[in-house]
Formats: sequence, structure tokens, C-alpha cells
Amino acid sequence: MNTKFLKKLGKNIKKYRIDSNLTQEQLAEKVGIHSTYVGKLEGGKNNPSIFMMYRITRALKITLTDIFDFDKK
Repeated sequence: MNTKFLKKLGKNIKKYRIDSNLTQEQLAEKVGIHSTYVGKLEGGKNNPSIFMMYRITRALKITLTDIFDFDKK
């Protein structure tokens, strides 16, 4: 997987998490994963499955389109 893509994805996850007033721990709890996994996602170090992305976007109350829109400011 392209590391630039994963970094952009991680940046969007972090942005939407912060916009939702959630800590990494709170997001992890909502999704059912460990908080270190959230940190690695946000750092562009993990390549999540589409199902994991679905669970994350549901927890953040956004769409998959939102999370993959890298041009949105």
C-alpha cells in the first residue's frame, strides 16, 4: 500500500476524531479495537481493512466517502 495514501487516510481519521471530540482511547472503545491501533492508523502505519474503515466511520458518524476525500479542507 502506498505510504502517502496511508498518511492521508490517517490524517483524515485524526481530523474527524478530533472534530467528534473523541480521544484515541474513546474512538478505540467505540470501534472495539486497542487505542495503539488508532494511533498507528493516524500515523499512517497500519493498512486497515474496508470493514475496519466502515466501523471507524460509523463511530465518527461520517461516511466512507468523507474519510477517503483527501481534497476536502
